[in-house]
Amino acid sequence: MHDSILTYAKSRYLWISIVLCVVSIALYVWHDPAVAPNGGTWLGYTLGTIAALLIVWLMLFGIRKRSYATNMGTTRGWLSAHIYLGTSLILITLLHCGFQFGWNLHTFALVLMLIVIFSGFFGVYAYLRYPTLMTRNRESATRDAMLEEIGEIDQNALNLADGIAPEIHAVVLRSIENTKLGGGVMTQLRARDGSDIAIAKIRSAMEQRETQLGAAPAPMQAGQTMLLMVDFLAGRADDKQAEALRKLIDMLSRKRSLATRVARDIQYQAIMEIWLYIHVPLSVTLLAALIGHIVSVFFYW
Repeated sequence: MHDSILTYAKSRYLWISIVLCVVSIALYVWHDPAVAPNGGTWLGYTLGTIAALLIVWLMLFGIRKRSYATNMGTTRGWLSAHIYLGTSLILITLLHCGFQFGWNLHTFALVLMLIVIFSGFFGVYAYLRYPTLMTRNRESATRDAMLEEIGEIDQNALNLADGIAPEIHAVVLRSIENTKLGGGVMTQLRARDGSDIAIAKIRSAMEQRETQLGAAPAPMQAGQTMLLMVDFLAGRADDKQAEALRKLIDMLSRKRSLATRVARDIQYQAIMEIWLYIHVPLSVTLLAALIGHIVSVFFYW
């Protein structure tokens, strides 16, 4: 039976986190300080110490997952503990401060911690959802294999277009030049192959030519424009050219499908990684804020 990071070792760290939270709540309810509950009571210091140690330990996961030769538990076990104990921090920290907030370094550290934790929640969602989508999208092929096939299709399509007509060759060449997979962050997240500019130009040229011939321009989707251009020019092709055009249409259809899958694969990977650009830097900032919080508490103690 598949053992995910959430059910690792029969959900061992879930139960540890539950026990930790229940004990913390019980102590908070039992505790009867002379003043309102806050971080300055013995329970506040105790829970604060536990929370601080947890934060430092959770940050060690970044080191553990890069340590391949170690006997300090499995990476999956560390990640499972990272998720559940990190979640328990929300309650422990709130009990530590007695639900008292203000415009100060202490609340700033708390807010940072919550942002880090909730960005981690998105990371858990991404790692549980997107690997399956990536496997399904790839259809048993790797991204490198799909890119290699796209390159072969481009070369074969150009060779085939050379024997049809200059217009067809120009269309295929423009498609190849403008098919760009990957790119900046927003391009990756939009899952586009970068050929939209060329497609728009081709669509405009087709509409102008249809208008000159007295035909009403038909509505077209961006992904269909290049194929419709080939169909449009096929009206004046001989039998040999028409057969070559049919093969070219099949090639371009296959390329479009592959390009869409590669763009989607890049999108899924970008979604799985982009949250780390929030989670990791803010974790380091949280550690600095935690040190400042501890130093200021003992300075005014």
